[in-house]
Amino acid sequence: MTDYVSVKQFAKDNNLELLAGQEGLNAKISEDMILRPGLEFAGFFDFYDKNRIVLVGSKDHSFLKQEISEDQKRKNVERIFASNPPCLVFSKNVNVDEIFYEMADKYKICIFHSNLRTTPCSSKLYTYLQDKLAERISVHGTLLDINGMGTLIIGKSGIGKSETALDLIKRGHQLIADDLVEIIEKEPGNLIGTAPDILKRYMEIRGIGIVDVVTMFGAGAYRERKNIRLVVELQAWDNDKYYDRLGLETQKNKYFNTEITKITIPVLPGRTVSLLVESAAMNEKLKLLGHFAAQDFIEKVDEKAKGGEE
Repeated sequence: MTDYVSVKQFAKDNNLELLAGQEGLNAKISEDMILRPGLEFAGFFDFYDKNRIVLVGSKDHSFLKQEISEDQKRKNVERIFASNPPCLVFSKNVNVDEIFYEMADKYKICIFHSNLRTTPCSSKLYTYLQDKLAERISVHGTLLDINGMGTLIIGKSGIGKSETALDLIKRGHQLIADDLVEIIEKEPGNLIGTAPDILKRYMEIRGIGIVDVVTMFGAGAYRERKNIRLVVELQAWDNDKYYDRLGLETQKNKYFNTEITKITIPVLPGRTVSLLVESAAMNEKLKLLGHFAAQDFIEKVDEKAKGGEE
């Protein structure tokens, strides 16, 4: 889990212009929610959360200018800065009052200006902070986008996950992460997979080494992140183990509070594993669209057994 993001990194990643308070660039942001300070500008601080970044929009600023006396305005603005929030961000159409420059330098807290209007700015910053601060786990495996299905391939080291993924990329599918997949849960039922920054675009193929899939296959072979909808586990073939032949049995892998369908594919010489993984992903997509081939087959067999029409 990432405990914080620095104000400096936050500003850089969101293209924010620093106006004042440069000494606050090393401050830490640990809360993913955003504060709109309309009530605080009016002097109401009962539920104020000092750990949130403060986003000042046009309405907040207009209220501060028109409805509050100069003395009260100074008092309320200073109270916000004195609580030591991580930083303040002003949206596109806000002309920042001199008092904010003064307080930023006094309390060593950064103030920034965004090139976005208030609503898109709030949405962008909130999404960014959610991604950066969300609890995450790392899974050993390879994640691909197979015709829109985020498919996580897992299995013991050396089973052929990366080689299978390489063949799938050659078939036109997209790599998200190889070897190590970082998973975050935005909300129950919504798992997002991505690669650690240092591994983005890269794969390790035994006997070949590190390859850059963008350089090798083009920009269309890679994407940053994907919702995970299916887990495929590759296992060495075991003659003593029973494998589901109809596809009626349902296995699940649980990450955080979300369960994901898992399919086990036994690996045997002569089996084209990449084709099997591709077929598994497409079959699962059909299930999500309401077409369950195995169930349809069983119903037809039952109908025939009862003397129904062929």
